Amino acid sequence: MNKALIVSSSEEIASMIEQFLRADGVSLITVVSSGSEARRFMRTDPEISLAVINTPLSDEFGQELSLMIAEEYQTGVILICGNDISGDIAEYVCESGIYVVSRPVSRILFSEAADLAAASHGGFAELKKESSDILIKTEEIRIISRAKATLMKYLKFTEPQAHRYIEKQAMNSRQTRRETALRILADYGVR
Repeated sequence: MNKALIVSSSEEIASMIEQFLRADGVSLITVVSSGSEARRFMRTDPEISLAVINTPLSDEFGQELSLMIAEEYQTGVILICGNDISGDIAEYVCESGIYVVSRPVSRILFSEAADLAAASHGGFAELKKESSDILIKTEEIRIISRAKATLMKYLKFTEPQAHRYIEKQAMNSRQTRRETALRILADYGVR
């Protein structure tokens, strides 16, 4: 965890959270006092690994802000709220990987939540990348399969012959198999 954002209307709580984060080794900390400031800041510096939101904020409660940060930026989020509503808030935001801590905030509980939130931040980012890679690979396989089917239909190739043809054409033209498959589909007018 190297960069943190604190969003709090209370300077006292913001100062306490900042002390907790510095004790945990975080040196790059930005403090803002409203949801709108936090949104502007996240657009300019989306590489925040942890956002700590102390509710309520001056311009909104803060749970929608926490959801936006967690989902759009894959940032670990801790939402601090009153003890009387922490259970309800936790149910609302838990599926987004947001950690809810109730006031008064204990140093030990906060550190554990910060570690978990930062770890989940890394995990979410890695899962998103893996998911994207899988989707790209799946699309490539689908295109190549369609090109093989096209060759089998129009040139009466067997599946191994079509596979070998695509690989050989890709190698000879210094293209990827996907590019070669797309060219074959275009040549035969297949969409």
